[in-house]
Amino acid sequence: MGAITSLEQPSLAVTPGEQAHCVVQIRNTGSIVDQFAVDVIGDAQKWATAEPRVVNLMPGDVGTVALTFAPPRSADARAGQTPFGVRVKSREDPEGSVVDEGVITVAAFMELRAEVTPRTSHGRMNGRHELVIDNLGNAPAEVELIATDTEERLSFRFRQPTLTVDPGTAAFVPFTARPHKRYLRGVEHKHQFQTTVLTTGGDPVSADGTFIQNQLLPKWLLPALAALIALLILAVVLWFTIVKPEVQSTAKQAAQEQVTPVISIADRAQQQAESAQQQAAQAQQAAGGGNAPKPGAGTGAGGTGATDVPGTATDFRIVANAAVTADANNFKKFGMEVPPPADKVLVVTDFLLQNPYGDNGIIRIQRDNQVLAEFGLGNFRAFDYHVGQTWRILPGQHLVITVNCQSATSGTCRSSASFSGKIQ
Repeated sequence: MGAITSLEQPSLAVTPGEQAHCVVQIRNTGSIVDQFAVDVIGDAQKWATAEPRVVNLMPGDVGTVALTFAPPRSADARAGQTPFGVRVKSREDPEGSVVDEGVITVAAFMELRAEVTPRTSHGRMNGRHELVIDNLGNAPAEVELIATDTEERLSFRFRQPTLTVDPGTAAFVPFTARPHKRYLRGVEHKHQFQTTVLTTGGDPVSADGTFIQNQLLPKWLLPALAALIALLILAVVLWFTIVKPEVQSTAKQAAQEQVTPVISIADRAQQQAESAQQQAAQAQQAAGGGNAPKPGAGTGAGGTGATDVPGTATDFRIVANAAVTADANNFKKFGMEVPPPADKVLVVTDFLLQNPYGDNGIIRIQRDNQVLAEFGLGNFRAFDYHVGQTWRILPGQHLVITVNCQSATSGTCRSSASFSGKIQ
């Protein structure tokens, strides 16, 4: 009892998004009426169907079943040869079931997407961005990254100008846009640029970005210098017109009137000095010096700037890839790939959070188990922040990010945090 099968076309080829067909013949070698169930096994099972799935055959009769292979146009149907098996199971004689083998070749297709994040950056010396490359095809993509601006006022530097992106994955490549010319003061300059992803066998993919160039001198510096110069001029004028003549007159009178008590001379000199100070204060108030910004005061966010912190400059990035969870208290922890030296202090002054896919959840920045900052992933794609009071990570402590992923576009929450600061 049992069956004999014959696969009409054991070798097939198909393009993702299309279909390929073949027929399997089944002969009932038993002596009674039997029912045979047909299905496809192997990696091709999820996009293969058999019609009909069950055939009833008299002894010696032959039946046919049509097989259809329809791989989707996605990374789930990987390019290349995919072995499969056609399993025919006998209801009356399970031990007489058979498997006929074949192979189907899935054609490769290329589909890339690119996005610049943040879309717009600000800076005096350069702008920092990241190019996100998604490979939606079914084969690895060897890509080359270039960037251009129509006015040719920028130069670009990619941290990794050539790379391979596996199917169904995304690559994050940091890059900088640096202006050829800089200016001390004036209005901000807006530079628009375009990044392009080149690949063999596929069309180029582009993504636009903008770098807004600011003046090198802080805006408060010139008013502060003007106020300081005005104060110096006022002090010199007061010295030569009021203080110095009075002192000379007092000294001359003291020499002529030797009988005058020394204490009287001292009292008059003190009164004259107090009068000069009052006049200097009035002159300073009239010149507007009281309302002028003090040099170094700044107009930005509170806290110590990165340039005011001693130590060696550093920047690094922590990438998170957290699975979706229904537990609001389930946070997955991610740390630095290369921690600072064990005897050094890490001082964090700035950070940039990125959520390019718009996933939902909570991201925290922690010093070990102490939460330093907490943000909702759904509230931003890119978030640049200057730390009000610098974060100090002492020897033995660890700077980490933790993520609670509530929903994601691709199964996991893919986010990152880039930090800048000093090592002391």
